[in-house]
Amino acid sequence: MGVIDADAPAWFLSAFLRAAHGAGATADDAALRAVGEDLVARWTAPDRRFHNLRHLADVLHRVDELAEETHEPDVVRLAAWYHGAVFDADRKVAYATQGGEQTTVSAELARTQLNGLGIPAARAERVARLVDSVARHKPIAGDVDSAVLNDADLGMLASEPQRYREYTADVRAEYAHIPLPDYLDARIRVLTKLLQRPSLYWSPLGSAWEEPARQNVDAELHRLLKERRKLADQTPSGPERRPED
Repeated sequence: MGVIDADAPAWFLSAFLRAAHGAGATADDAALRAVGEDLVARWTAPDRRFHNLRHLADVLHRVDELAEETHEPDVVRLAAWYHGAVFDADRKVAYATQGGEQTTVSAELARTQLNGLGIPAARAERVARLVDSVARHKPIAGDVDSAVLNDADLGMLASEPQRYREYTADVRAEYAHIPLPDYLDARIRVLTKLLQRPSLYWSPLGSAWEEPARQNVDAELHRLLKERRKLADQTPSGPERRPED
């Protein structure tokens, strides 16, 4: 994992070094680059079709858009780097509940690597807590940094319709090994829970994304419900199957 993908823009590594320095890293540039290269390699793993460098770049850009609302912007940027650093698309249950991102494992990776870079222990722990807050996309109460990170991660929902369609296709490709009926059931649950929330975004600036995001999610949900009903109609009748909780 120590070699950066040749297609990865050079600014990824520079961005990581800037954030690490801003958070108080005392390690030399060689050590910082080694960790940055490891993270870039993780985000470029071949099984990542959505949770990849493009997604990371989007989240980092959105953190920058909302940075004026944060207390420690470089800590939030580091949390963005780590929020999906450990990812396993094979965990179907994890997808249904957390979007596939193993946040607890990612948070532990943040603690280990950032402490090793000389970042103060309190800030390394802060990064880990922010990473864990993405697990249910519910920010830590009263924590503006957590609100910004969660809003930045969910910002994709407010994309232009064409980009949103690309996003949904990439997510499906990432979980192509999951049978279509099971995938539809899991995705429908995720979208339904999102729409039931009083708010998708928590930061003042992020609230501007609320309406377009709800329009996209609602449209996708209706499309998937229609697709699921069509599949059910095509399925031969047999013993009643108990829906998965």
